[in-house]
Amino acid sequence: MTVARSLLLFVLAALAEIGGAWLVWQGVREHRGWLWIGAGVIALGAYGFVATLQPDAHFGRILAAYGGVFVAGSLAWGMVVDGFRPDRWDVLGALVCLVGVALIMYAPRGA
Repeated sequence: MTVARSLLLFVLAALAEIGGAWLVWQGVREHRGWLWIGAGVIALGAYGFVATLQPDAHFGRILAAYGGVFVAGSLAWGMVVDGFRPDRWDVLGALVCLVGVALIMYAPRGA
């Protein structure tokens, strides 16, 4: 599996998890109803499935790396969907997280 495919899986996982959480939020906090909540639950389940497609066999490593993707993706989602404008510290924090993702997932490891 290539790094590009792994990165694509992280993006898909982020869309499913962040989108699912947003749908549940909309259903509950914005009173949009059970259909929104149900769609969110389905999307959150899809996230769990997509995460299993990563090449590494270590659950902890995948989830730790995904955490950094989630941080950056959540800020991006907020910008696109909710009009949130991150400040420089939000952006710097997200970049630090993405460097962590790269180290955790793609650093060369000895056999």
